[in-house]
Amino acid sequence: MRFPGIKSAEMQRHLVVAAGAGVLALATLGLSFAAVPFYTWFCKTTGYGGTTQVAVSAPVRQIDRTFEIRFDANLSPGLPWRFHPDQPTITVHGGEVATVNFHLENLSDRPTAGQAVYNVAPDVAGGYFNKIVCFCFSEQKLAPHEVADVPVTFFVDPDIDADRDTRSLTSITLSYTFFPAGDSTRPLAAGPDNSTPKL
Repeated sequence: MRFPGIKSAEMQRHLVVAAGAGVLALATLGLSFAAVPFYTWFCKTTGYGGTTQVAVSAPVRQIDRTFEIRFDANLSPGLPWRFHPDQPTITVHGGEVATVNFHLENLSDRPTAGQAVYNVAPDVAGGYFNKIVCFCFSEQKLAPHEVADVPVTFFVDPDIDADRDTRSLTSITLSYTFFPAGDSTRPLAAGPDNSTPKL
């Protein structure tokens, strides 16, 4: 690469190195943005990191093997809600569709919104845990002191029986954490809400 008007060979080499470093920096930046959707796709496809699968319909078969499904409900600091499952555990057969309701309550005197993130433990179960309906797919908005019951409908893929890595698996934990979302984050940042009871 030659730069017209620059006579020194050493200066030419410095410019070539600088241009190469700039191209490398831009390529690295581009790859970092591409890594997020790629990682998300990889986790959803493989269940890596306890990422569950999304299904549109129930499986066509059930198996005799049963699993204890445990439910874990958490709130991040700053969201003045009460959040818990109606039942802490249930037992299901592989391929059996089940629905469990979670209870939400806004403890504050103002509208709030939250978005749930989730995972499954152990991680190896993520590729076989399928959700058909889940409150985590959309933002949840609650009026002051509003109470709501939100469902999650799921099944454990019966193909789990064919995986040697899951042969000893007898229990799966589905864990949710709600974080403030939308406009509910603005008043929290503006100052303390003295009307909010401690959870």
